[in-house]
Amino acid sequence: MFVTDPACPSPPLLSHCSHQALLTLPAQAAHVPAARHFAADLLDCWRVPQSERDSAVLIVDELAANAAQYGREHMTLLLFLDHDTLHIVVSDSGTAVEHCQREAAPDEHGRGTGIVRYLAESTEVHQTRGGREVRACLRCGA
Repeated sequence: MFVTDPACPSPPLLSHCSHQALLTLPAQAAHVPAARHFAADLLDCWRVPQSERDSAVLIVDELAANAAQYGREHMTLLLFLDHDTLHIVVSDSGTAVEHCQREAAPDEHGRGTGIVRYLAESTEVHQTRGGREVRACLRCGA
């Protein structure tokens, strides 16, 4: 799940973006619906078209669920709309090893990554000092 698309660069300094939001929650499954509802409400306010909004909310749901499962302390959702591209960045306090060890279950788990790859224009995964960061970009006609 590591793809770099030059048309969808890493998040820039956000000072020029008029549409941006950050949400930090405990890394617990009980908080995934809050991230999903936050994104849905925000994208509605930003007038993101329904089809792209539905895809973005599903991406947020999948990435937040992974962050809740593998993060140890907290998860952070960053959304920003830069022209016609929605950037979704979910960070958690887990490590790449923890993610890889659990993502191997093919029966009930492991489909979320494929869903995100299918819906997003591009995705990137980065291990940071504080944990793991997953970025997804989605084109939208807002």
